[in-house]
Amino acid sequence: MSAKEIVLTAAGQLFGDKDPSAVDRWAAATYRQHSALAADGPEGLRDLVGSLSDGFRYDLHRVVADGDLVALHGTYHGFGPEPLVAFDVFRVADGKLAEHWDALAPVVTSTVSGRSQTDGPTTVTDLGQTEANRVLVTDFVETVLKGGKVDTITDYLSTETYHQHNIGIGDGLDGLGAALTALAQQGVTMTYHAVHRVIAEGNFVLTVSEGSFGPTPTAFYDLFRVDCGRIVEHWDITPEIPAGLPHPNGLF
Repeated sequence: MSAKEIVLTAAGQLFGDKDPSAVDRWAAATYRQHSALAADGPEGLRDLVGSLSDGFRYDLHRVVADGDLVALHGTYHGFGPEPLVAFDVFRVADGKLAEHWDALAPVVTSTVSGRSQTDGPTTVTDLGQTEANRVLVTDFVETVLKGGKVDTITDYLSTETYHQHNIGIGDGLDGLGAALTALAQQGVTMTYHAVHRVIAEGNFVLTVSEGSFGPTPTAFYDLFRVDCGRIVEHWDITPEIPAGLPHPNGLF
């Protein structure tokens, strides 16, 4: 089985069937957890799955697979009173889940662009452009988001089509510019300090970064869709980095 097949099968049994015994089949003995929701190791994952309510369900929207890393973009129903949109990243080793990272945020009913946090294209295409798209997106994050060189933005983003799923930013370069201006007027800075991983498959590229939103330490999970050498769509989750975790592994 490929890494993608392993993750999808394991996730289906763990979070679809809600079967704690699937941990024995799919989690490595050294399973390393980075989520704020579960303790470390297979037992932490078993406890999490065992705690899921009868009404719990997971809706999968996108899958991006890159070597031993597989990223899922989906929505959890039943972790709490409100649905949560999530990115989950798994590392696969020797046919089992070896490591997990995630980011979650509440689902909102209204966004500036009118798009939801998860709608839009879902199919991976342009596999031959994977490496070129990885380079484009990585350069964009490093140069514009981390380096602050906003004058180069049209080197990366399409000037014709840029669909936005961030809840506070409108479509197009005008929408992005208006949001950045509003933040500047409020004295709020969004800073990317480090890019921890880049997961690319065809037209989709997910970056996982660490930074701050104003004074708040923040994780930035940014999913980009690329078409004809330009970024044309963006989804994200930007949770606060918690002060404490139920394991010693850190969020990244």
